[in-house]
Amino acid sequence: MLVKTYGCAIIGVNAVTVTVEVNVCQGIGLNIVGLPDNAVKESTQRIISAFEVYGYRVPGKRVIINLAPADLKKEGSAYDLTIAVGILGANGDLDSEELDKYVIMGELGLDGSLRPIKGVLPIAIEARSRQCKGIIVPSANAREAAIVNNLEVYGADSLKDVIDFFNHNGTLEQTSFDTRAEFAKSLNAYEFDFADVKGQANVKRALEIAAAGSHNAILIGPPGSGKTMLAKRMPSILPPLTLSESLETTQIYSVAGKMHKDDALISVRPFRSPHHTVSDVGLCGGGSNPQPGEISLAHNGVLFLDELPEFHRTALEVLRQPMEERHITISRAKQTIDYPASFMLIAAMNPCPCGYYNHPTVECTCAPGSVRRYLNKVSGPLMDRIDLHIEVTPVPVRELGKKVQSESSAVIRERVIAARAIQTERFQGNPKVHCNAQMTSKLTRQHCALTDECRTIMETAMNRLGLSARAYDRILRVARTIADLDNSQDIKDYHLQEAITYRSLDRENWGK
Repeated sequence: MLVKTYGCAIIGVNAVTVTVEVNVCQGIGLNIVGLPDNAVKESTQRIISAFEVYGYRVPGKRVIINLAPADLKKEGSAYDLTIAVGILGANGDLDSEELDKYVIMGELGLDGSLRPIKGVLPIAIEARSRQCKGIIVPSANAREAAIVNNLEVYGADSLKDVIDFFNHNGTLEQTSFDTRAEFAKSLNAYEFDFADVKGQANVKRALEIAAAGSHNAILIGPPGSGKTMLAKRMPSILPPLTLSESLETTQIYSVAGKMHKDDALISVRPFRSPHHTVSDVGLCGGGSNPQPGEISLAHNGVLFLDELPEFHRTALEVLRQPMEERHITISRAKQTIDYPASFMLIAAMNPCPCGYYNHPTVECTCAPGSVRRYLNKVSGPLMDRIDLHIEVTPVPVRELGKKVQSESSAVIRERVIAARAIQTERFQGNPKVHCNAQMTSKLTRQHCALTDECRTIMETAMNRLGLSARAYDRILRVARTIADLDNSQDIKDYHLQEAITYRSLDRENWGK
């Protein structure tokens, strides 16, 4: 008897349908074909053990299991439940009439229990696109799958629950999820707030500009000056995620297996802070079994690189193209996968090896030329792609003891949202551009027109600082953002002058 069940394979951040064909015929043996990896082949041992727990047996005949399409590699243990249900249906132990209406996936334990799997959200999206009636997954994944509307979602704790469901001996409880209500409930759940920051008014101003235009920024300052503390508060002043951005981000985390058991939806902007020993693959994604890297996990959020010069040079150079293209393509011999990577880069570094170059009270002990060599660990092309260079100085002790309440993140965020609203209106005819940092050269010339006075200021700065053409465009974009925060239609001379001050590392005397 031939029975078909349906599962899904994950490719990038999307899922494709896999048809599991089980045929019980004359002969002896159990074979799985269709390009399975070792984890899929080992599923037979888990299935046999789970069957024995509930009094079932693998048919004493020849069982052929085909995973179609046969040219797509099937990986992982998520096909255990799909195969097990198919075998039971082909052997007549389970009513197979409605099997083709459901996508069934889950990992089996030896006792028949179901363990959670990765990528449930894209699997549910694929099931809905195929117009399936529903999806059956482990209970731990049910809330995540229930984000997808117009689809019945059932969470099962064991293989027996699934058998009883199809044999109409028991009922699985349908999981419901109010996506919009859940999204709104935790929309502003931020752990850190700028109200806790003493002093550093100039740095907070610069980070507000960065948030308003989604500009990349680097914080340069001695140890203990508050670089990491300030960076951790960046998500709290960014505009809230939209529901579509939240679903897109959740899909990436689902594929990477980063979703917590109690979380069904990511409703706050991600903040990823990889250690400086991270590998190229860990940062950009890939591997023998391709997975999203840190830049994709930071999609729609912030990627924070602390101690930037300590990162491997090759890992940093990987960032250059995604910072421009907002996605990364992982090309391998067998497949090419595209991961989204629209992140905001915030980096931090000491100004020199000892950390005290330009410190107001502590003398730098570095040898002549070592400051410049330390800075040169970060390539010029990468530094060109960072719009704001922000100098961070230690907060005086007298400032730390003051009881004056600093401006909260909520107040700053209102100004950022107002500036982003201006940009949304400006770029409404360009679906791929949402903020000033994403402007192309053509759009920069169109929306960043300079007066004669501003043009003179810009030429002087270019000549004195030796800036590249890319840096020229980025100064204009930052000036445009400052003008938006000022609710000014035109870029004024003081907007441009402030934007130029955020090119600290381009100064001629830096590090000499």
